[in-house]
Amino acid sequence: MIPADRLHQIRDRFEYVQACMAEGRGDIAALGREYAELKPVVDQIAEWEALQSDLAEAEEMLADPEMKTLAEEELPQLRARLPEAEHALQLALLPRDAADARPAILEIRPGTGGDEAALFAGDLARMYQRYAETRGWRWEVIEEQMSELGGIKELVVRIEGENVFARLKFESGVHRVQRVPETESGGRIHTSAATVAVLPEAEAVDIEINANDIRIDTMRSSGAGGQHVNTTDSAVRITHIPTGLVVTSSEKSQHRNREIAMNVLRARLYDMERQKAADSRASDRKAQVGSGDRSERIRTYNFPQGRMTDHRIGLTLYRLDAILGGDLDEIIDALTADAQAALLAELA
Repeated sequence: MIPADRLHQIRDRFEYVQACMAEGRGDIAALGREYAELKPVVDQIAEWEALQSDLAEAEEMLADPEMKTLAEEELPQLRARLPEAEHALQLALLPRDAADARPAILEIRPGTGGDEAALFAGDLARMYQRYAETRGWRWEVIEEQMSELGGIKELVVRIEGENVFARLKFESGVHRVQRVPETESGGRIHTSAATVAVLPEAEAVDIEINANDIRIDTMRSSGAGGQHVNTTDSAVRITHIPTGLVVTSSEKSQHRNREIAMNVLRARLYDMERQKAADSRASDRKAQVGSGDRSERIRTYNFPQGRMTDHRIGLTLYRLDAILGGDLDEIIDALTADAQAALLAELA
C-alpha cells in the first residue's frame, strides 16, 4: 500500500524547493542537491498516479456500450503494468543513505597468503581502478606501499564522481582468491585473501576532531624501488589518540599531506559512527548485504574455474577475466537489488 500522505509531502517539498531556486532564496547548492534527489521520486509518483487514473477511466468506460470493447482491450495491459509501477515507486520511496552521493575512500590490504596475497591485492586495485575509469570517476592515490614482487602491501585511494559510495559500499570485506601462484612449481592451487574497506568521505560537519586528540608527525617520503623519492620531511602521519587510528600521506606538499590525512582520518571516524548506528539498527535482524564487517568473507575468485562467487547473495559468474578487468556492474546491481529487497521487507 502506497501512503498517500507521504506522496503529498514529497510533492509539496519538491514544489517548495523549486520555488526557492526560481526566486534565488536559500542555499542554492543545497537546494540543487535536494532537487536532484527529489526529481526522480516526483517523476515516479506522477507516472504511478497517471497509471491509476488511466485504470479508473478504463473501468468507467466498461459501463459505456460504445467504449466497452476498447476498455476491455486496455484494462489487461494497464493492470499488468501496475505491479511494476508500484514496485518502482516503493524503491523510489526507500530511505536514502545520506552518504550514497559522496566520494569514497577505498583501502586495500593483503590478508593471509604472503606474497600471493599482496599480488592479489594488486589485482583488486587494478579491477577497481578500471571500474572507476569506465564510470568517469577520479582516482587519487593517497598512500601506496608496494611489495618486492609488484603486489600491494597497502593502498588508500580517494574516488570522486557520481554516486561513488552508493556503487562501491558493498565491496567492504574479505576477498578470497584460489589460483596457482607463478612461484608454485608443483602446480598446486593456493588460497589467499585481501581485505577491502570502502568508507564514505566525511565532511567537517559530520565529524569534529579535537586538536588535543591527535598527534601529527612528519617523516621522509619514500617511493617504491627508489622512484618518486622526496628527500624532504614532507610525509605526514596523524595518530588519533582516543581510537589509535593512524593515517599517513606521502605527497610532495606537507600542507597537502595534512589535508589528505585529516580527510582520511575523518572518513574512518565517520565510518565507525555509521557502523555503530548500523549495529544498533541490526540488533534484532540479520543483514545479508552491506554489513560492512571487515572480517566477513564476501567473495571468492577461482582462477582454475574462471569463476567469481559472491557468498552473500549466492551469485556465481563464470567470466572472471571480465570482472577483474573492471566489469562489476552486474555484481553491484545484484547486491543493490538484494539490499533494496531486504529494506522493503523490513519496512513492510
